[in-house]
Amino acid sequence: MKIIAYSYTDPLLENPPDIDSWGWEVDRVYHDLGGRLQLQQLIKDCQTETESYLLIRRLEELGDTVKEVSDRLNELEAMGVVVIAIEQPYTSKKGNLRAQLLTLLQEIQRQQRSRRIRQGHARKRLDTAPPPGKPPYGYKKSKDKYTIDRSTSPVVKDFFEQFLLYGSLRGAVRYLAKKYGKKISVTTGKRWLTNPVYRGNTAYQDGEIISNTHVPIISPEEAAQIDRLLRRNSRLPSRTASAPRSLAGLVICGECQSHMTVTRVTQRRQNKEYLYLRPISCAKNPKCKALAYDAVLDNTIAKVCQELPQAVAGLNFPQLDAIKNSLGDAIARQQEILTQLPALVESGVLDTETAKLRAYILRTEISALQAKLATLPPVNLRSVAQAVSIPQFWYDLSEAERRFYLREFISRIELIRQDAQWSLQIILIF
Repeated sequence: MKIIAYSYTDPLLENPPDIDSWGWEVDRVYHDLGGRLQLQQLIKDCQTETESYLLIRRLEELGDTVKEVSDRLNELEAMGVVVIAIEQPYTSKKGNLRAQLLTLLQEIQRQQRSRRIRQGHARKRLDTAPPPGKPPYGYKKSKDKYTIDRSTSPVVKDFFEQFLLYGSLRGAVRYLAKKYGKKISVTTGKRWLTNPVYRGNTAYQDGEIISNTHVPIISPEEAAQIDRLLRRNSRLPSRTASAPRSLAGLVICGECQSHMTVTRVTQRRQNKEYLYLRPISCAKNPKCKALAYDAVLDNTIAKVCQELPQAVAGLNFPQLDAIKNSLGDAIARQQEILTQLPALVESGVLDTETAKLRAYILRTEISALQAKLATLPPVNLRSVAQAVSIPQFWYDLSEAERRFYLREFISRIELIRQDAQWSLQIILIF
């Protein structure tokens, strides 16, 4: 007997299946995208070629309503076609066919109701309308886009500026609670920092993002800096990102491989305090000794001023520029195609629905390319390295500001002990 296969794909909701995914040796595959012209051709071919096996993924692919599915199923089986649903427990030749079919038709009715809802959401998505649900704090939802809520957006803007200034998520959360009485969790704060809506983009449940759909609260440059800060903080031990001391979380003892924490020591009846760096979990006996914090900080600043300009000078900037140019060219090509779509609709080459779908795909591709471009390091790295290679620059900063800049360039600091002497090895991020 001849084995044929049929699949239906709604381009608004899913991608076409793999042609080799049937698990059978198929003589011919009929596939519809949006309409069902190929299904009509399949029925016409089956009128002349009886005794065939028809593979489908699910019965609901035979029609948009339960009646359509039932009528086409009866029509095919009346011609002697054995229908096999590979993702459902249905085969035409089974003995409990009618009871089984009744249960499946009830399931199909539920699936098609869900599909119609998802199709409605998908059509709104093609028009770059916001997804269903409550808008993020700082925005209101109009009919077709997000609009800034002028009463709450200053709170969000201040939160972002505080994080950009000090690079501390917990510090920014505490700042909101203190200044505005707006209490949010650290998890909520992180969601704010990564939420595409605050960057002027709209994100949908399938993970796809459309850029420039509404007025942003933060600029693309600020968004890129936030992403770099979050990646940087993710490399640090828990809670050290908001620690008050600039070396917290960066120093590792080269002898016992333990992270070192900052401890304070005071003397009775004296206001002065002494800071030390000591290993958190040293397994050696005797344990590795603590070191004066200020001495390690002075040594770190001297090392950074000496090694950072040399490391930046060794970076391959032409290769970095080539990557940026390549991504920029790819974005420009996609944008050029996007501008041609209205003319293709006007000339009748594309219908409106297809043009909307194509525009949606192009916008998601542009958004993905822009996200890659934003992850690349800033172009002025050499000039920044020259500025921070002056020791006085570091001593003029507060501890919070120094923490921000040290973590911008340093991955970790290894403390090398040699008897009573010690030295530092700076591991730069790049």
